[in-house]
Amino acid sequence: MSKRIFIDGAAGTTGLEVRDRLANRPDLRVIEIDPDRRKDAAARKACLNDCDLVVLCLPDDAAREAVGLIDNPDVKVIDASTAHRTAPGWTYGFPEMTADHAKAVAESKRVSNPGCYPTGFIALIRPLVAAGLLPADARLSIHAVSGYSGGGRQLIEVFESGQGEPFGAYGLGLNHKHLPEMQQHGLLQHKPLFCPAVGDFHQGMLVSVPLHGAWLKEGARFAELHAALETHYFGQPCVTVHPLNDTSALQRGAFLRPDALNGTNHLELFVFANQDAGQGLLTARLDNLGKGASGQAVQCLELMLGLGNA
Repeated sequence: MSKRIFIDGAAGTTGLEVRDRLANRPDLRVIEIDPDRRKDAAARKACLNDCDLVVLCLPDDAAREAVGLIDNPDVKVIDASTAHRTAPGWTYGFPEMTADHAKAVAESKRVSNPGCYPTGFIALIRPLVAAGLLPADARLSIHAVSGYSGGGRQLIEVFESGQGEPFGAYGLGLNHKHLPEMQQHGLLQHKPLFCPAVGDFHQGMLVSVPLHGAWLKEGARFAELHAALETHYFGQPCVTVHPLNDTSALQRGAFLRPDALNGTNHLELFVFANQDAGQGLLTARLDNLGKGASGQAVQCLELMLGLGNA
């Protein structure tokens, strides 16, 4: 019998992507509110409670409200908002975060889908802190760029009207909503300095963390950091660790494109290092709508419903 899925907020960017990824699957059935009752609170509550799993693609407050409407103890929830990413009782939905985290996701009834930028950052940093190669009290900086789809419907409309910037730095108040999950799930004592930007392309993302060799524990070399990432993600089908200083992935031998993984649920990790200069650059590449949002939500959904390998 197919599992029943309700997407609350199915008209938004993430909701539409989740729906597309679930289309034509005989093992899943997406249920919907009758169009004539779309604003009927009782009808929405009925859908929230009459399914196997709910995917919340809502603003934070609306996501909290939706969780409060669920009184069926058998309903499982994936929340794509920021509301529960550091909340007690919720499992962070990055299955590759630790060796046994996919099992934790599979056994959870409440999963918070990670942010797109944090997925790249945590993928790079957490294994190094856990391995003792990078101190937990490191004060890190993050430089990242996303396609404009990461800004949701309003930003998409701006760019598709031709009024968007060719490149724009933002988050200049240095209090971006992703910082708490980056710190907590990155095992860091301090919030990183986060410098996000949006470019004039629809989707795709690069997340980079510069490191000085002097910051590493006990004189570790960048090759050891690379080896730790390879060990951590060995055998993970959705994560690829490129060879140290891999230039084969660069366009014209120089440029790392942000959009090479569009339409996939894959994450690529790179370590570029100049050991003589004592400097390194860790970079993650992903689709902000894939592994950074809807693709990861579907990956967690499959685990929670027993359809994926934990």
